[in-house]
Amino acid sequence: MSSTTQKHRDFVSEPMGKKKVTALAGIGDVLGKRLEDKGFDKAYKVLGHFLMLGKDEGSFKCWLKDACGANSRQRDHCYRCLREWCDSFL
Repeated sequence: MSSTTQKHRDFVSEPMGKKKVTALAGIGDVLGKRLEDKGFDKAYKVLGHFLMLGKDEGSFKCWLKDACGANSRQRDHCYRCLREWCDSFL
């Protein structure tokens, strides 16, 4: 597995709270705006969808691609970020 980014480490090091969707690893301003336009303005809303999909990697990455056009690298970063957050806090 590749090393994580500082953004990833920051996200998984603390409770979810009301973090913006752009706090998620792999989600920058452009993808964040696309997600916000679909009602996913907070990271916990994306987490909810992740959990609704049963934390399934393939399903989540497919949804993220469809929802905001994330490329494979961005989808991988976001999935790993949420998975590690869940491992730490759920």
